[in-house]
Amino acid sequence: MNSPTPVSVVLAGGGTAGHISPLLAIADAITDLAPGARITAVGTESGMETRLVPAAGYDLETIDRVPLPRRPSTDLLKLPYRLAAAVRQALRILDTVKPSVVVGVGGYVAAPLYLAAFLRRVPLVIHEANARPGIANRLGARIAGTVAVAFRDTRLPKAQWVGMPMRRTIAGLDRATARESARRALGLDPARPTLIITGGSSGALSINRAAAAAAPGLCAEGIQILHITGRGKTITAADGSPLSLPGYHQLEYVDDMDAVYAAADLLVARAGAATVCEISAVGLPSILVPLAHGNGEQALNAAALTADGGAVLISDSDLTPSRLRSEALALLKDPAALDRMASAAAAQGIRDADRTMAKLVLDAAGASS
Repeated sequence: MNSPTPVSVVLAGGGTAGHISPLLAIADAITDLAPGARITAVGTESGMETRLVPAAGYDLETIDRVPLPRRPSTDLLKLPYRLAAAVRQALRILDTVKPSVVVGVGGYVAAPLYLAAFLRRVPLVIHEANARPGIANRLGARIAGTVAVAFRDTRLPKAQWVGMPMRRTIAGLDRATARESARRALGLDPARPTLIITGGSSGALSINRAAAAAAPGLCAEGIQILHITGRGKTITAADGSPLSLPGYHQLEYVDDMDAVYAAADLLVARAGAATVCEISAVGLPSILVPLAHGNGEQALNAAALTADGGAVLISDSDLTPSRLRSEALALLKDPAALDRMASAAAAQGIRDADRTMAKLVLDAAGASS
């Protein structure tokens, strides 16, 4: 008797950690539920996936990135040719890998993979991370058999609310238990009130500027700061050396965000979808500064969390050093307020979206979960 053919899954997405993290979480959950499943990720040669996907133990194929212009431009005229070339690349990958299902999380590689899956009649599953869907997923949702979303009010055809797939180390995090070891691992004092500031994997100029200017006043109040500046964005003093203050620490990048979430009493961050969902899941109070560009999705991502008291929202244009200092200091000096914020955030958190997505993917592939 022949043994069943292992399920083959192509996962499309990449560019930033916001796409790669849920992609890898879905991959891990699939392999947990279907040992022996073949996972192939598809990204671009310029994204963080070139480092993170192989490091997670999964195969990576690449195609050309195809930005979808939001406004009329010369790029819009080039779009049909770029898209056609990327679809041909995607078709070659599908013909080689022969997937049972294609899963997309959006990003520059998504649309070509969606079209290739449609042409090869491969079942398509989409996960949309943002409250306001991106162009690729708005198009893909029209041809996908299964559409899942991270935020309850995301509008897409056939949308199922599942939450945000995240790594088990984050989904299962107990912040109180892990706090001391996480602070030591990050070079922080286990006993001091801790503010962690990050602009994401690429950094954020406005957040970095406000944080650097607010740091002396905050540190003088006994607050220790870990400032995650972004790759190549070291904060410097007037003499060009890295900024150094008692209680102020800076790193360009931290891979282990579970350690960051455990170490922080308060987080200052952009309102990327993964960040909002992860801090909700672990119950971490935050000050969120939505990215001012794009289509306004970050402000929408943060809307429910801030409305329920789990986070404070500061617009990018209002993020002055004095505003950051006053908001952060008021919270860090009020443990009861932080506790209320933590409870409000945790009430919105979903910790098992990775397994829910894996089951949807295996169902679409016709595999038993």
